[in-house]
Amino acid sequence: MLHDMIDWLLTTVDGWGYTGVMALMAIESSFIPFPSEVVLIPAGYLAHQGKMDPTLVLLASVVGCLIGAFVNYGLALAVGRPFLERYGRYFFIAPHVLHKTDAFFERHGAISTFTGRLIPGIRQLISIPAGLARMRIATFAFYTAFGAGLWSLVLIALGYFIGGNEALIRENLPLVTIAALVFVVLIVLGYVLWNRRRQPV
Repeated sequence: MLHDMIDWLLTTVDGWGYTGVMALMAIESSFIPFPSEVVLIPAGYLAHQGKMDPTLVLLASVVGCLIGAFVNYGLALAVGRPFLERYGRYFFIAPHVLHKTDAFFERHGAISTFTGRLIPGIRQLISIPAGLARMRIATFAFYTAFGAGLWSLVLIALGYFIGGNEALIRENLPLVTIAALVFVVLIVLGYVLWNRRRQPV
């Protein structure tokens, strides 16, 4: 079953190409739940096989993430908090998740649009409190692209470096995903420690 799914993912990403990567990452970065791992790890694998260019995969991913992030940003800007709290669940935005991302944004400020892109469960929705706060578009785009680029690079690199062993990607995709998450958690912990040292005692 898992092998069939991996075959389908590789065939789909290969067939859709860079436009497909961009479209799927736009979906992943909007309010629609969709795991980026199932797109970028196979894309990295295909890059190792010479079927895709890793630089273009990364570029397509970042552009797609920006599109999806601006969808959320614009949605929050247009409808406001009362609408999202009342009707957000119809857009896969549960009230407790909205409050969680709100608290994260208030605690860390503008840079949370960077660090938030690296945290599952917050990554897709961190653009909403940025829109509600009317964060400067240039700053929002910079941090979003930076965070999305780093996350994308990790997943593409994982797919690329295990691309020489097809059995590895078929049998260990969940472990590869966990490895990516561990790497990102270390980055976030490093940021938290650095941020605490900057604060006055």
